[in-house]
Amino acid sequence: MATASRTGATRLHRSLSKEIMFFEILVRLPTKYLLRCRAVCRAWRRTTSKRRFLLAHHARQPALPIICSVQHGDGRYLSIQAFDHQAADAQIQPVARLDDTFSLAASCDGLLILSLGAMCNHVSVCNTVTRQHAPLRQLQGFTVMTLYPHRPTGEYRILLHMESIRVHMQPKSKIGCYVFVLGSDQPPRYIGEPEASFALCMGNPCLVRDSLHWFPPLQRGSESRVIFAYDTAAESFRQKGAPVVHANSYIFEVDDTLGIYSYDDDTEIVEILVLQNYENEVWNYKCQVKLPSAEIMGQLGSSTCFWNVSVVSRDGDFLLQVTYDRWLFCVDTEGKLVDSLHLDCKHTYACNLQLKQSLVPHNFFRH
Repeated sequence: MATASRTGATRLHRSLSKEIMFFEILVRLPTKYLLRCRAVCRAWRRTTSKRRFLLAHHARQPALPIICSVQHGDGRYLSIQAFDHQAADAQIQPVARLDDTFSLAASCDGLLILSLGAMCNHVSVCNTVTRQHAPLRQLQGFTVMTLYPHRPTGEYRILLHMESIRVHMQPKSKIGCYVFVLGSDQPPRYIGEPEASFALCMGNPCLVRDSLHWFPPLQRGSESRVIFAYDTAAESFRQKGAPVVHANSYIFEVDDTLGIYSYDDDTEIVEILVLQNYENEVWNYKCQVKLPSAEIMGQLGSSTCFWNVSVVSRDGDFLLQVTYDRWLFCVDTEGKLVDSLHLDCKHTYACNLQLKQSLVPHNFFRH
């Protein structure tokens, strides 16, 4: 009896040790290191390939801002990179290098939507970690607005827009918005033409509370800017009130709510507001940051520069990204220059997209 008890305790200990090993330690590894761990033994490979583990691993991965660069000259290409702003020392992680006729249209859960050509003649989905890709032939001529998870079904869906100049590229199509399910053999489904739908194609939205949010420029005939929201479950558009801000203002996601940052070129000041109460549309003024312009221009070796500014959330605070030519500068909310990164490619810009790497398998790559 004592021997049987000890045997049972040993098995329990081994089971707990295995659970801790995989779901407390290995689950935290970056994807490239996890792939190396699979070579240790068959048991490790088997466990780390199971969907339960891969979903847990994906949930632990950081959502990193995507930085794009375009290289001209002898070699013309688009460089897609992830900016690890959460590391002790800021790091740039290469993601993909493509011909410059490609453009990055959307990103969600490690999946990238790529568009080829000015008329969106070819659209494809890929996972750069698993090196899988699939053409999306049904999307020819459509403008990709965004890619998002559809919680009720577990599907990934693409929100699309058809413009008047491209209607001829799709039989029986009409101007407006469409929804396409990744992996489906059906054509995109028409859902209507919301107000200012074309303007929503100009920027990448933020997904908060299962709704996509845009903050387009002031529309002709309107007295104030509004936030457009798309309920991904109900497949309906609505408007939300927005604070009065500088014309050069953009929306971003911060701690499961919305933020808006404004940049004044004349004063070189960035202002940040956060939506404190989503239902009642109450906004909270968070901070004002004066860019360290002299220090930045000193590193650039120039007295006049027209740079791009964006804001990302980091550990309950904010980080300002300043991009110009080959440079990425990081500024904290005290206005201090905390990092400077010199990149390989010119024409660097932040595209308000994030990459959260994933090894989770998808059936649409098997078609």
